[in-house]
Amino acid sequence: MSTLGSHHIHSRGSKCRFCASPLQHSVVDLGMSPLCQKHVKPENANKLEKFFPLHAFVCHYCWLVQLDEFASPEEIFADEYAYFSSYSDSWLQHAKNYTEKMITEFDIDENALVAEIASNDGYLLQWFAKKGIPVLGIEPAGNCAEVARSKGVRTEVRFFGIETAKALSEKYKKASLLLGNNVLAHVPDINDFVGGMKIMLAEGGIITMEFPHLQRLIEENQFDTIYHEHFSYLSFTTVQHIFAHHGIRLFHVEELPTHGGSIRIFGKHESDESKPVRESVREMLEREEALGFKTLAFYTRFEEQVKETKRKLIEFLIQAKRAGKTVVGYGAPGKGNTLLNYCGIRTDFIDYTVDRSPHKQGNFLPGSRIPIYAPEHIRETKPDYVLILPWNLKKEISEQMSFIRDWGGKFVIPIPEVQILD
Repeated sequence: MSTLGSHHIHSRGSKCRFCASPLQHSVVDLGMSPLCQKHVKPENANKLEKFFPLHAFVCHYCWLVQLDEFASPEEIFADEYAYFSSYSDSWLQHAKNYTEKMITEFDIDENALVAEIASNDGYLLQWFAKKGIPVLGIEPAGNCAEVARSKGVRTEVRFFGIETAKALSEKYKKASLLLGNNVLAHVPDINDFVGGMKIMLAEGGIITMEFPHLQRLIEENQFDTIYHEHFSYLSFTTVQHIFAHHGIRLFHVEELPTHGGSIRIFGKHESDESKPVRESVREMLEREEALGFKTLAFYTRFEEQVKETKRKLIEFLIQAKRAGKTVVGYGAPGKGNTLLNYCGIRTDFIDYTVDRSPHKQGNFLPGSRIPIYAPEHIRETKPDYVLILPWNLKKEISEQMSFIRDWGGKFVIPIPEVQILD
């Protein structure tokens, strides 16, 4: 039984989305929150938004950390999706570096098919296409797919799973390199998704997937990366178990600095003897075991840590406002909306936020209704503090916006705890 108090026992009778065990043990309850990429258009500013419980649980059989499903993937991702990968220069460079690495290390050439699940606006596949390597993007959001096609990236507008994998394998061919960045956490039916990858992967082919590492989320207090679009929060231990269940062996794992600390896994068909399992797999499994990933105690400490971060951020904002200082935000990322809604921060604390994406400008953040402007607005209003909501991009943003120091402005980072950058 759990060592948690009775108020942490899940009473809805939900089942784990991987192993179907009863889902009972709370990790953190962030209250009610709207969908984080559903920015509010001006004409809807006085209309109600849907709010859903944002409460993460851990399965004490397979140790998958997960949310209940309240909004369908169609509701979240289909048609108009506000996140476009190409508005981050550092993320584009990351994608380009990955392309070079895979071509060099695994001999990906013009005879291969490189397929990406959740290919967004073609931010990654464009680099393969420029080298004459056939590509296929699989992307549920029509507006993102349209942008990808304009870059010469062949894209199918579909959700990925077993049926899609069968249809696309027949229509095109199986993928020599099948990849997905920051998508594994986004799928409610993880068995259908990984089962589809097994079908879509060519003999001798390679799967790579990148996702934020649960270790970093908990150790570095990254609770704002919990939102409805992320159904699962993943350790290497659990992911290895899920892929093995579907006949895919993970043979390598790398740690990445992206999104506050991610891992990239490398998979192959179980029958593929050509790629030996590397030492990195054993090392990662042993590390997670030593940290307590298979014990409830590892997860129970998290909630109090989260509450303390909320108190510190609110204290900073209260002191700043009482001192007559102006505070604005930078960015309109999903994580920012979790942070602002959980902490109850609205325009009483933050005047506005800015974002490079024209798809977000002119709208309001969900829940908090903080207006979103173009970055130039900061130069016009000269705020005292700029709260960087996509804190994982703090280096890129603080360099782009270094001019705020001309009037004595300072950057504020909210995670893992409030930090003022001089």
